[in-house]
Amino acid sequence: MTFSPPEADTLDLEDRLRAELARIADPDGRLPAERELAARFGVGRTRLRRALAALELDGLLFRRHGQGTFTMPPPVPGNGLKSLARSVTPADVMEVRMEVEPALAALAAERATPEDVRALRELMGGTLTAQTPECYEIADAIFHFRIAELARNPLFLRVYEQIRSVREQSDWAAWRADRMDAARIQELAHQHEALVDRISAHDSAGAAQMMERHLLSIAHGMRRRR
Repeated sequence: MTFSPPEADTLDLEDRLRAELARIADPDGRLPAERELAARFGVGRTRLRRALAALELDGLLFRRHGQGTFTMPPPVPGNGLKSLARSVTPADVMEVRMEVEPALAALAAERATPEDVRALRELMGGTLTAQTPECYEIADAIFHFRIAELARNPLFLRVYEQIRSVREQSDWAAWRADRMDAARIQELAHQHEALVDRISAHDSAGAAQMMERHLLSIAHGMRRRR
């Protein structure tokens, strides 16, 4: 009888999980509990946790204590922002993003490891290959959230999560979809690519400027319809 090393078993499980993520996740991106996942894939929980940790490092999963494991950035618990979301306009959101996200990009450029950059570049590829506004919005949300995580500042991350929560509770996605076509998706995705290049080069000032340019492009697009 031959035995595979634990690393090989974990890599095999990673591949199986990657192939199944979209199918087994709830509509909000939440994965089943570890016990259920371990039974589903016929593995022990220790092996499962190693594979989940590897996918989290790749930016494909988001794990939050007390909330679970998600394929999308997890919801902000008990944030009480519904009434605020009803009064906030897309222009309001963009004003705040313009203040916060260039700083996050600068910090990410300072603190991202080569492995972080590799995973971020893979996530950026999801925006390049998006075929519909809906697919782009999902890939875009994950990409920007990962940059916020790479800043490695928990207070900044909480601020960003509040912004994202307001966006999700408003009609932002439907409103943006009315202004998106294939050419526009490619334009924004290539801006993501340039942003990753700045982060990869540990160019904090350049990353902040590229993020600002990207957000200005979004703000300009808000003033036009297809």
